[in-house]
Amino acid sequence: MSLHTTELDNILPLVTRGKVRDIYQVDENTLLFVATDRISAYDVIMDNAVPEKGKLLTKLSEFWFEFLSQTIPNHLILSKNDDESLFAKLPAQLSEAKYKLQLSGRSLLVRKLKLIPLEVIVRGYITGSAWKEYKKTQTVHGLSVEAGLLESQEFATPIFTPSTKADQGEHDENISPEKAAEIVGQELCDKLAKAAIELYTKAKEYAKTRGIIIADTKFEFGLDTDHNLVLVDEVLTPDSSRFWNASAYKLGKSQESYDKQFLRDWLTSNGIAGKDGVKMDEDIVARTRAKYIEAYEAITGDKWTS
Repeated sequence: MSLHTTELDNILPLVTRGKVRDIYQVDENTLLFVATDRISAYDVIMDNAVPEKGKLLTKLSEFWFEFLSQTIPNHLILSKNDDESLFAKLPAQLSEAKYKLQLSGRSLLVRKLKLIPLEVIVRGYITGSAWKEYKKTQTVHGLSVEAGLLESQEFATPIFTPSTKADQGEHDENISPEKAAEIVGQELCDKLAKAAIELYTKAKEYAKTRGIIIADTKFEFGLDTDHNLVLVDEVLTPDSSRFWNASAYKLGKSQESYDKQFLRDWLTSNGIAGKDGVKMDEDIVARTRAKYIEAYEAITGDKWTS
C-alpha cells in the first residue's frame, strides 16, 4: 500500500501540498507535516507513488534532527513522533482508523516558524549542475573554485551554493552567495552559510563511518521569535541529498546515487522527462524503494521493518 494524497476531511485545515508533504495547521503555533509516498523528478510529481517512501523520509529526518540537535535547534515539537505521543496532541477524531492509516509513521508535529526563502545548499563534491557549470566557466554558482577538478572530486572545503526556493512546478534557480545576501541580508546569509557548512561537515564525517558519501545536501531554515536559526523541513534524506556508496566511488565519473536515479534515467530514456501524467513502471517503483531502504539502513544502522 502507498499513500499518494492525504484526506483529513477538514478536521485540520490544509495549509499546502508540496511535492512530498501535506502540511496541516493544528493551531496558530503548530503544524502537522505528513510525508506522503509521492515522488517527483524534473519538478513533476509522478501519478503513482513509492510505498513507504514517506515513512522512510520521516524516520531518517528524525534520526538526523536528533544527531544534529546539539549543534542547532530544530522545529520538532516531539523528538519521537510515535503514535501515542502524536495522536495525544491531535484532535480526537484523527485517532479513527482511516486517519491513523494515513498519519502513522509518516507525521511530524512541528513549530510554525518564519521560513527563510532560500534553499541552503552545501556541496562537498563537484557533481550535477555544479559540474556542468564548472566545465564551462571553471566556477560553481559563480564562485571561483580550485582548478583541475575531476568529476565527483571532493572540494578542499565544502562550499555554500544557495538557490531560490521556487513554488511547486517551478524550477529553483542557482544563485551566488552575493545574490542570496541581497534576498535575506548579508548578516543572515553569513549565518546560514556558517551553520549549513557546520551541519554538513558533521553529517558527512558520520556518514563516512557508515560507508556513505554525502556529496551535497539541501537544508532549510526558519527563524524563531528571537531571530535564532532553526533547522526545519526534512534533513539529509535521499530527496534532499546525494548519497553515494563509498565502496563504489570512482573519481572522474558520475556516481550511483541512493535517490531518484532509476526514475530520472527511466524518464529520460523514454523521452518523458518533465511531462505531466506519468505513471512509473512497477520495476522502477520497486528499485527506487529498495534504494531508499538501503540508504536508511546504512545511515541509521537499523533494519527497516514495514
